[in-house]
Formats: sequence, C-alpha cells, structure tokens
Amino acid sequence: MRTRITELFDIEHPIIQGGMHFVGLAELASAVSNAGGLGIITGLTQPTPADLANEIAKCKEMTDKPFGVNLTFLPGFASPDYPGYIKAIIEGGVKIVETAGRSPEVYMETFKSNDIKVIHKCTSVRHSLKAERIGCDAVSVDGFECGGHPGEDDIPNMILLPRAAEELTIPFVASGGIGNAKQLVAALALGADGINMGTRFIATAEAPVHQNVKDAIVNASELDTRLVMRSLRNTERVLVNTAVEQLIEVEKEKGDQLEIGDIAQFVGGVYPRIMQEGTMDAGAWSCGMVAGLIHDIPSCQELINRIMSEAEKSINTRLASFA
Repeated sequence: MRTRITELFDIEHPIIQGGMHFVGLAELASAVSNAGGLGIITGLTQPTPADLANEIAKCKEMTDKPFGVNLTFLPGFASPDYPGYIKAIIEGGVKIVETAGRSPEVYMETFKSNDIKVIHKCTSVRHSLKAERIGCDAVSVDGFECGGHPGEDDIPNMILLPRAAEELTIPFVASGGIGNAKQLVAALALGADGINMGTRFIATAEAPVHQNVKDAIVNASELDTRLVMRSLRNTERVLVNTAVEQLIEVEKEKGDQLEIGDIAQFVGGVYPRIMQEGTMDAGAWSCGMVAGLIHDIPSCQELINRIMSEAEKSINTRLASFA
C-alpha cells in the first residue's frame, strides 16, 4: 500500500509507532521498522543526549530500515537539553523526527538544514495548520480517544480527521484510538495517509515493558480510561487504577484550587516503576480507549502483517462490493 506517508518516510506500510515514555526504546522501534512500519525512539526517555546517541546506535544495529526519534517540547518550566538531543539525532544520522507538545518552530531551521523530516503531533486543526506553516513535512492528528494528552477541545477522530483533510495540504496520519485494520481503512477514507499507534504497540512481544503492563491493556475495556488534570489544562487520558482513583478524589476535593503539587505523587516519576517493574498502582500512566480493541500480544511483524492484509482485503472486497 503506497500513500503520501510511505513515500515521505520511505517505509513499506503507512503505520507509525508513536513516541511513548519508557516504551519507545530501540527494541520496539527496530521491530516496528523491520516489520515495514516506522519505529520511533522516545528522546526524553533517555536521561542525557549521550544516552540518546547510544540508543540510536543500538537501534541502527538492530535495523537497516528508517526509524525516527520523538522529541516532546515541554512547557517552559522544564528545560531539557534540546540542542544536545538534536545534535545526537543529527550525528546519529536519523532523518525523521516526531515532535509533540509545544511548537518546534525554533528548531525547524536546524532540522531542515540537516535534511530531517518533521512530523508534528497535533490535537486540533488550528495547530495542524500552524505546523504546516512553519514547515513541518507531515502532521499526526491526535483525536480525543488517544492515550496521553488529547488537548482541550475534545474532538474525536470522526470529526477531526475529515476537518484536517479539508484544511491541510501536507500529508497527515490518524492518531488516537487506532489499533486495527478497520480503523486504518476508515482513516484512509476520512482523508488520512496512514495511522499512528501508541497503546496498541505497547501490547506487543517486543515492547520493552513489564508483562503486567501488557496484560493490563489486554484485560481493559474501552470504559477503563479516565481523564485527569483537566482543571490544570493539562488533560491526560490514563488507565484507571487505585492511584488514579485517589488522584481523582484529590481533584474533586481541591476543585478549581488544584495545583500540580497536590497530585505530584500520582504523576511524577512513576513511569519506571510501572513500565519496568510492573507496579501497576504506582501512579497514572497514559493509555488510550483503544484498549477495548486489544485482545492479544503479537509480535510487531504479526500485528502489522495482520493489519495490512485485513485492510487490503476490506478495501478489495467489502468496500468494493458497495461501488
């Protein structure tokens, strides 16, 4: 299947593995790329630019296919060494960067002068258009169903994707709540050029996370996520657990007086304990509503092959029968 996204990134299938904290390591990124998709290393999971350089080198030993690096630009109070991380990307020979969070505008000249293609994650049409204006090569349009941060507009993909198709001229992929062939076909029909999957790739054999995390996703339904930090305008969709229920109680108690310090114990520094140790009630962790569609833990190759074969069959048989 060829789309503008497969052409842009020189990949076989229009499937991207989104950047995920303490998930997007070389093991997963290389597996996705080897299966014909686009694997992504999560830059800020690495403590320093030197660590990122090592992770990039490790991934290059595991695949000769294209892969990218995710850089999430955090709010102003946080100041990772972004120039150092970008230098590691450039020196590592990585030619694709997935950006998220704040606008990557200040770094676009550096990316472009080093022949790096940029796909920016956006939760609204207006932000997607800004990404296009500043020179991003593609956009990952992230609907309200997504795990992590869905923005504050609450627009689901059945509306957001065709709206993006009305406005954008650069290619875009559907992100948020995506996990199977039916959704790939639907995304293409709604104007997207491919899909970005996060939660679905956590529940794969190669994902470098504890088995408890994978089992939690498989055992969850579409009703088992919650939205937290809404009053802070930092909304995050997470899988419900004891810690999340406690967090929600604090939010109810504090109301409009809630400050990030009131819930720091539930959201700060919890990912290593959850993803690596499997302590599932250690805190809140991002998970999409697509958990309700995830029923197994295949290899990345099995998953991508299945999605592509079922999508092509659907296009060539069921949908063709309506014409």
